[in-house]
Formats: sequence, C-alpha cells, structure tokens
Amino acid sequence: MTIDLAGLPPLAWVPRDGEGTYHAERGELLLVADAGVDWTNDSLGGGRQHRAAALSFPAPAEFNLVARIRVDPPRTTFDAGALAVWVDEDHWAKVCFEWSPAGQAMVVSVVTNDWSDDCNSSLVTAAEVWLRITRTGPAWAFHASSDGVDWQFVRLFRLASRQDARVGFLAQAPLGDRCVVRFDQIRLTGTAPADLRDGS
Repeated sequence: MTIDLAGLPPLAWVPRDGEGTYHAERGELLLVADAGVDWTNDSLGGGRQHRAAALSFPAPAEFNLVARIRVDPPRTTFDAGALAVWVDEDHWAKVCFEWSPAGQAMVVSVVTNDWSDDCNSSLVTAAEVWLRITRTGPAWAFHASSDGVDWQFVRLFRLASRQDARVGFLAQAPLGDRCVVRFDQIRLTGTAPADLRDGS
C-alpha cells in the first residue's frame, strides 16, 4: 500500500506494513504503532526487533526532510514518533521524540551499523518538536528545533552500507499498548545546509 503526501514522492511501508492516514486538508500524517513494536539491535546483546513500520520513500542523494511531531497522551516509556532511515535490519537510524524512563519527553537518536548506538539528546518541555534528517555527500545528520526555524545539532554519522536507503516517518510503542503520532508542517528540500552546526 502507498500513501500520497503533498510535496513528497509516493510513500510505502518498510520493513512491514503499518497503520497510517494522511489528512490533506490539515497537512497531517497520523501513524499508529501497535503494542510492543520498535526498531532495536541491542548493543547489550538482547534480541533484535524490527516490528515497527516506517512510511518511507527512496532517499535522494542530498536533501532535508523536516516535520513537526506530536504524540498523543498518555505516553508510555520509549514510545515515540520519529524520522527514520532504513537500509536493512543491520543498517538504519532514527531521530525520535521519545518518552524517557524518567517520565520526560526527549530527543533521542539511534544509529545502527550491525549494533545500535543509542544517544539521549535534549529534553523537550513542549508538546511538540520539529525534527530534521539531512543527507549530504556520504553522511547523514539529525537536528531538532523548538520552532522549525533555529536548529540544534544532534548527530552526524554514516551508515556502513552502499545499498539504497529509504527515509520517512516512524511510530513505535515498545512497552505500551499503542502510540499515536501526528506529523505536520512536513517539507522536503533538495539541498543540505552549508553548515550543519550553525543553527541554520
């Protein structure tokens, strides 16, 4: 199944089908994660899990993908809305608006080259956050923003695979019954910032 979203190429699910609806009149993409779904290649040696679904499109050679993300309450530990990159089960990444074990909303990023490198970033005190994925040359970058204008650098990385990547939108609910995520103010541009660390 594909979903058409204004300004983006046709979207399709990876690595499995999920539940999503696009409300064109308000420019909102709504994703619903079922209970217990996530992407993780646990560095401590726990079981791998790739049952969450991302609604995605082929990643251009250079681009920015931006979205404002809100997660419906009540929230459960590790539930999140995210922007994500998927190559295969051993090569993927995500930047998440996630609920921490301490009961706080955070920006969290995960980069997986065989094993997942999981990093907590900033606390989010508002009900929403803007997230951005950038691809430039051989590298990817994650940023976060409180207003969609001024950007905080989160992470710069490479994925150790030459296969084609897909990029898009993810909802996860590792410990909860479900997670409802709303993405809007979505935009895709074809050029990366000249400086990934100057807030632009």
